Amino acid sequence: MPGRRRNLEIKARDRDPAATLAAALELGAEDQGRLDQRDTYFHAVQGRLKLREAPPEPAELIAYARAELTGPKVSLYRVVQVSDHLALIDALSDALGVRVVVEKVRRLLLWGNVRIHLDRVRELGDLIELEAVAASPGGLEVERDRVEELRAILGIADEHLVALGYADLLTRRSRGVQHSEPAGH
Repeated sequence: MPGRRRNLEIKARDRDPAATLAAALELGAEDQGRLDQRDTYFHAVQGRLKLREAPPEPAELIAYARAELTGPKVSLYRVVQVSDHLALIDALSDALGVRVVVEKVRRLLLWGNVRIHLDRVRELGDLIELEAVAASPGGLEVERDRVEELRAILGIADEHLVALGYADLLTRRSRGVQHSEPAGH
């Protein structure tokens, strides 16, 4: 489908964000700075739908589908820039209902085609995401190898991997569901 993209990602608890940042920079990752992001998730018939606000950048509507696995997982997504995000939030809220709002401070680093997200998520604490953008229409093995290499260098152990996305973790938390995912700070 035109406009649809793929990436391979993992998500994990980050026990020592300062050490993770230092290791990534020592590896040669380029620091892109801090992003304050607010993602409003709407109820969707299939996949997920969120509106991302990250001023001063334009807001984006992001539709995506991803399996809930603890290891590397493929996301298929589409990003649309939005000129009037407040009106769109109102319209989507009326039509679909808001599922959850995720607020985070993200430190973005780039290591080749891999995005390193050092996130402090409100009510969840410190997490890390590694996202490798699929460079070609073929298989994702090259991206999988790069993510696994970076995971090893940054010391992301299996027991720190997180299968669920931030929206799902917050939804479970608000419902009082006990889960072995990160606790709030």
